[in-house]
Amino acid sequence: MSQMKHIDNTPSTPGKFKIEKSPYNRLRLQFSLAKIIFWSLVFVGLIFVFFYRSPSSSSHVSSDLFRRSLRTSSYGGPAWEKKIKASAKPRSSNGMCVLVTGAAGFVGTHVSAALKRRGNGVLGLDNFNDYYDPSLKRARQELLERSGVYIVEADINDATLLKKLFEIVAFTHVMHLAAQAGVRYAMENPSSYVHSNIAGLVNMLEVCKSVNPQPSIVWASSSSVYGLNTKVPFSERDRTDQPASLYAATKKAGEEIAHTYNHIYGLSITGLRFFTVYGPWGRPDMAYFFFTRDILKGKSIPIFEAANHGTVARDFTYIDDIVKGCLGALDTAKKSTGSGGKKKGPAQLRVFNLGNTSPVPVSDLVSILEKLLKVKAKRLIMKLPRNGDVQFTHANISLAQKEFGYKPTTDLQTGLKKFVRWYLSYYGNGKKSAQ
Repeated sequence: MSQMKHIDNTPSTPGKFKIEKSPYNRLRLQFSLAKIIFWSLVFVGLIFVFFYRSPSSSSHVSSDLFRRSLRTSSYGGPAWEKKIKASAKPRSSNGMCVLVTGAAGFVGTHVSAALKRRGNGVLGLDNFNDYYDPSLKRARQELLERSGVYIVEADINDATLLKKLFEIVAFTHVMHLAAQAGVRYAMENPSSYVHSNIAGLVNMLEVCKSVNPQPSIVWASSSSVYGLNTKVPFSERDRTDQPASLYAATKKAGEEIAHTYNHIYGLSITGLRFFTVYGPWGRPDMAYFFFTRDILKGKSIPIFEAANHGTVARDFTYIDDIVKGCLGALDTAKKSTGSGGKKKGPAQLRVFNLGNTSPVPVSDLVSILEKLLKVKAKRLIMKLPRNGDVQFTHANISLAQKEFGYKPTTDLQTGLKKFVRWYLSYYGNGKKSAQ
């Protein structure tokens, strides 16, 4: 009855008298405010945990946001742009201006240094991932910086940053070496190969086809595209539709993608199929590198053999010969024919083998290392695993010889001697850890 009475006493025209504030209303208001404050704190707490506490995304997410915004001390601003322009400026007014992706990598470092030595403008790009010891990449970076090559630390999938670089510098050429390397690692982390070798390539080509003028592009394919091909030596005309690993499949996909962008947008594109590159400042995941490390440490090293005790051999190619091939491809690359993303006419499309043409059994490689290191290797003979490795590689280089005079001059004995000298100097007879 009391409730009914309270309702009956409410006037038909509100505003003519003041409703009394009851303790019940005050409590309800306080309770609502408490709920709002509580859930606000919970929401803020979740944001804090997600962005600052999550090991998988904290620094990665925030750094990616900063990179895309180009407003940090490292990305963006007059000082940053000044470094880029200085690094990319050629000595002569008509000199080549090259963006080298994967510049802190093995091949990327040597190519960048060679381009800079001969007076070309060079800007590096690298994400310094931890596929192998990042400190080695940092050491290469220091080496390049001393020669005047600046490396922008970024991922090739960052389209905003790539576009910004092209706004700052009108690159005449792109040497695209950034990629996820390694055959066996693809079984552990397949997505990294799709991210770098396919998505990264597409992103790079998307940016290149849209800028004006379009640059000429030379990029690293791989001898792995020959896959299960049994015809030797491998020729650019041979079939490449039987990849033996995911790595090989992504490189083959890259060649088809390159064809598409050449056909639709008029990009001048040259693919280089590298054959087992070795030498100073090399990759720790390569056999010659970890054989050297393990021989010095007295560890057993795996020597693979094919079915029926078949020999496993590689067309080992010294880094200086590969660099000559890369520069030759850049020098003979014709201009792209597109403008603003539209093709104006047919454009150059090429693929070349860059090898040594002298396959060497892996067992012979070990024998050479034993002599150079003056240590007997503990050989562990094993069957070639079904993880993407192939029995042999052998390059036919006649096309590269004809097009730009490619001619390798370093045999395995000489090349390994130079590598071992560098290795002992850098790692100190194996005392310094080589990851």
